[in-house]
Amino acid sequence: MKIIYLALSGLLLATSATAGDTTPQKLIAGFAAQAGSTPSATRGKAFFTGKHTGGKPETPSCLTCHTSNLKGIGHTRAGKEIAPMAHSANPQRFTDSAKVAKWFRRNCKTVTGRECSAAQKADILAYLSSI
Repeated sequence: MKIIYLALSGLLLATSATAGDTTPQKLIAGFAAQAGSTPSATRGKAFFTGKHTGGKPETPSCLTCHTSNLKGIGHTRAGKEIAPMAHSANPQRFTDSAKVAKWFRRNCKTVTGRECSAAQKADILAYLSSI
């Protein structure tokens, strides 16, 4: 069992990270508390659909792999299928805190060249949960 440490409102909390250990709403609330801001699906959509610099030139947007149909299948640059991003089309999406941390870290660096902020993560999850 992997232990993940989450910093929320200045407190360090240890939680057990296993599949199905969270919900999109809990993740959004945690990132929002960490950021000290209110999540915005509108800002999340702008970030997710927007073009960015600083990352890999072949992946300037999240839509490069996830496509504009977030209820459908996306594809990595290598052709591997990506399950739908919309929680409504993929109920297992955003229910494993370790996977969420891994993919935010990896994909934000690929698209923007840096890790996303807690506010950006809350906004992105608010957007993807609203679809």
